[in-house]
Amino acid sequence: MSTSVGTAEPEQIDTVIIGAGQAGLSVGYHLAQRQRELVILDGNARVGDAWRTRWDSLRLFTPARFDGLDGMPFPAPRDYCPTKDEMADYLEAYARHFGLPVRTSTRVDRVWREGARYMISAENTLIEARNVVIAMGNFQTSRVSGLASGLSADIVQLHARDYRNPGQLREGSVLIVGAGNSGAEIGLETARGGWPTFVSGPSTGEIPFSFASRAGRHVLSPLLFRGVFHRVLTIDTPIGRKLRPKFLRRGTPLIRTKEHTLAAAGATRVGRTVGVRDGKPMLDDGRVLDVANIVWCTGFDPGLSWLDLPIFDAQGEPLQTRGIVASEPGVFFVGRHFQYAMSSGMVHGVGRDAEFIARAVAARAPLPSRQAVT
Repeated sequence: MSTSVGTAEPEQIDTVIIGAGQAGLSVGYHLAQRQRELVILDGNARVGDAWRTRWDSLRLFTPARFDGLDGMPFPAPRDYCPTKDEMADYLEAYARHFGLPVRTSTRVDRVWREGARYMISAENTLIEARNVVIAMGNFQTSRVSGLASGLSADIVQLHARDYRNPGQLREGSVLIVGAGNSGAEIGLETARGGWPTFVSGPSTGEIPFSFASRAGRHVLSPLLFRGVFHRVLTIDTPIGRKLRPKFLRRGTPLIRTKEHTLAAAGATRVGRTVGVRDGKPMLDDGRVLDVANIVWCTGFDPGLSWLDLPIFDAQGEPLQTRGIVASEPGVFFVGRHFQYAMSSGMVHGVGRDAEFIARAVAARAPLPSRQAVT
């Protein structure tokens, strides 16, 4: 695989963090506290753009008291659930407040090893580092069913990543494929907007209480986010190890939008979408739905093809434990779904993992100069 920088002399930086979302900024903060040299690379034009480009009505599940990263509380009332743009602006302010060295519009296209050093090619830049932290979640590349290509060209098809609001849809009914949190929230929005809506897929379960109630705000919300998700469901507990494969495979239970809320809005729950007949989606019970729109809430692929290192299992998942890659000293991950705990991929849980990785990075000797290497 070739790079885009030819034979340019590489820039030497001790630690390169790839991704300037909440995971990357958290690692950057903890490394900066330890006075380690670092740079954070991000392909977006602005810090926080990964949040800004999601659908318009998206709000965080967690109230603001859980949404601040280490060292800087989220600036909102404690029970307020921020919008996606407010979260994006917070991340931008966080990077600015701590003077974190973020390079935006710098998309990494290859990482490989040369001896004891790692080479990072990004746009027209070549960097040599002792440590590489991949601070990107599981949600990088849209995953769409192979059925999509067989559907009629008259059907508007969008992945959840590209969906912004119902204004993108044609007049007529909507099929939401995928009944996890994204599917439920988008399905609720289209149903309330007057689009006849079908939500397809197996149930992922749901959190059996409302966060809007007094008990939900003051007792159950802290118990769930700080207790169950953060301390109980971890790779160190028997129940966490038992449930982790299920959550990795099927996603998390519905947190805010419940099945009864969907039903009350007029959305119809249906089975799996398993085929195509006459250009229309077919369900597992043989029914064919004559819909004008499909929103694929079918998840994402890791999008790590640029990582040119032998660290992946047969399913393409990186072989790591708590973010540490034993076979490649100096390569680390942060922000992956259930990396250590159920909260690892969530804003309120990423700080613990980031500090753990920062300690591991700081325990390694700094990058020596090329002149010091014999």
